[in-house]
Amino acid sequence: MDVATLVRSFVALTGFLLLSLAAGTPGMKFQPGSWYAELAKPPWLPPEWLFPLVWTTLYIMMGVAAWLVWQAVGFIVGGLVLGLFVLQLAANAMWSWIFFGRHRIGLALVDAVVLLVLVVTTATGFWHYSRPAGVLMSPYAAWVAFAVLLNLSIWRRNR
Repeated sequence: MDVATLVRSFVALTGFLLLSLAAGTPGMKFQPGSWYAELAKPPWLPPEWLFPLVWTTLYIMMGVAAWLVWQAVGFIVGGLVLGLFVLQLAANAMWSWIFFGRHRIGLALVDAVVLLVLVVTTATGFWHYSRPAGVLMSPYAAWVAFAVLLNLSIWRRNR
């Protein structure tokens, strides 16, 4: 592999990582706060300190997964699945604004379900082009499924 190809690959990896991590910025802006503290929550809710660790790890894994697909097939062949990747990042970013920013638990649940469908579809497409990419997306799909159940439980307890 020549230097130009290595540089291009590094720049692409950096771009995919930054894109993925950017989806987490609404979560930094829209914090739980006192409104969230007053909500009835299930006893199986993980501790608050765990969420930033899990999400940061997942965003990094997502970025690497997208980069692996790009490396395997590029934008022309992988354009549809990489477009789904960007779409699921948008749905991911919207959730914090809807739930914590707007206090719309039910609408956030709808967003979370849409996100889960998009993540599973993206992961399946990634798997088709790069099995390691599909594997990297699997913990994300599992965490979003858990988030859907958590969102549902909070919605049901606070209607």
